[in-house]
Amino acid sequence: MHLLTGITVSALLLLNTLVMIGPLLAFALIKLLPIVALRDLCSRVVTAIAETWAEINKVIFARLTPTVWDIRGTETLNRDSSYLVICNHQSWVDIPALIETFNGKVPYFKFFLKKELIWVPFLGLAWWGLDYPFMKRYTRAQLARRPELKGADLAITRRACEKFRRQPVTIVNYLEGTRFTAAKHAEQHSPYRHLLKPKAGGMAFVLAAMGEQLDTLLDVTLVYPDGRVPGFWDLLCGRVKRVIIDIRARPLDPARWAGDYSEDAEFRAGFQQWVSTLWAEKDQRIEALLDSRSR
Repeated sequence: MHLLTGITVSALLLLNTLVMIGPLLAFALIKLLPIVALRDLCSRVVTAIAETWAEINKVIFARLTPTVWDIRGTETLNRDSSYLVICNHQSWVDIPALIETFNGKVPYFKFFLKKELIWVPFLGLAWWGLDYPFMKRYTRAQLARRPELKGADLAITRRACEKFRRQPVTIVNYLEGTRFTAAKHAEQHSPYRHLLKPKAGGMAFVLAAMGEQLDTLLDVTLVYPDGRVPGFWDLLCGRVKRVIIDIRARPLDPARWAGDYSEDAEFRAGFQQWVSTLWAEKDQRIEALLDSRSR
């Protein structure tokens, strides 16, 4: 039965994607016309298509799988505010979990992507049409060879985010940079029991690029309380019984993007300490949520 469920759910998700991607790409192409009002209209249409795609996926999972999405802390969310979401990362199930949590409650969420990903067939155009910010980061070696490039990557990203001044946005940032595994945890000598070390630089870059446009930090903690972290195929097959999504809304202090993370050592140390504190609290929250399994 699990195998049959997995095949059926996979087929329906694929069918939904094939039906929706055509109209999405068509309106994305119209955005190439240099008319701001038309581009904004197409952005709203493309986003509505993506939200409809996500909502249909939610219905598929709800009807065919037994997963209980235990979502906590959505009371204050609204579609007119802009958010920065930070989240621990354990599995590909994390993405459906965020869709279950946020679709229709906040602006459709986006990720910062490397500029090279825009050339991925079909997906690159879809991400561009959905206004995913494409960023270009220069390494220290590149900046050493060409000092005139200092600050250019941030300027490029800020220009990519200009459109969000005309529409609310939700930006998702996985601070660990990769999925948690016991091997990675041991290799890092992570000071946290349930988390990898956070990479504060990526979050600092996001805030430097568009901090003034963001209203609230959503600190999201994902927990799989069944005793093991499931894979995406487990979700498709209906083997995931319950997922806990705990949300804590935190104010964003303008001081967090007032300094230069790469050049100001004092600002960098303060920012890293703030992120470490957030991560220590998240680690304790995961422990508490896991302990509650037996109650």
